[in-house]
Amino acid sequence: MLLRKKLIAGNWKMNRTSADAVQLVKDIVVVSGKEHNVDIVVCPPFTALESVARLLEGSVIKLGAQNMHPEASGAYTGEIAADMLRALFASYVILGHSERRSYFKETNAFINQKVLAALKSQLKPILCVGETLQERETRATLKIVQAQLEQGLQGVSREIATNVVIAYEPVWAIGTGKVATTAQAQEVHAFIRSLLATLFGDTVAQKIRILYGGSMKPANASELLAQRDIDGGLIGGASLEARSFLDLIQAAAAVK
Repeated sequence: MLLRKKLIAGNWKMNRTSADAVQLVKDIVVVSGKEHNVDIVVCPPFTALESVARLLEGSVIKLGAQNMHPEASGAYTGEIAADMLRALFASYVILGHSERRSYFKETNAFINQKVLAALKSQLKPILCVGETLQERETRATLKIVQAQLEQGLQGVSREIATNVVIAYEPVWAIGTGKVATTAQAQEVHAFIRSLLATLFGDTVAQKIRILYGGSMKPANASELLAQRDIDGGLIGGASLEARSFLDLIQAAAAVK
């Protein structure tokens, strides 16, 4: 099996002012700014991107954004373009998060436009896929995930597919304190890997990282991260406290 480097990405959502972000990132950089065994990404709100970017200089920690618009510029009040993120040295961008799909009615087709625009601007998309509680209870999980993945990656070539990160987020386990069992999480991650193999070939599929995004915490991280197809975590609440985020990074580093 190809060894994929673990990735721990913190999604701060709509939390932390620029000043608060500075202190949080300082604490993270002091402890993990030279960590080479795990890729680390922090995704603060847009208002804190510039101040966080300055603090990350000289560290191995990468900057990510939480969203972007697919157009390069124009009359899109309140939106942010890929090149604006690149100008702040962002490397990653979260796309298709369940909250964007639910609250802002983003479709698979619209998310696909964002994925293609991000790749065109040398941003690495973290494409989120996952099912609601109702969809899981009606045994539609794999059908939903397949549609989100295949439509979200439409037009992505095999040559650049490894620049995409997939995040599986069971919607019913986000912010609820619930978490999929290790077996449930691995089952969907393995299914996603098989879909990627169908789309891009097995060699490429084995290089694409698939993160778990359903309330990963220090208490459950080691067991989840030990699974064959779980390559890291897209972390919500636990990324807002330096200690818990660092514990997750250490848990990822400890996986052999």
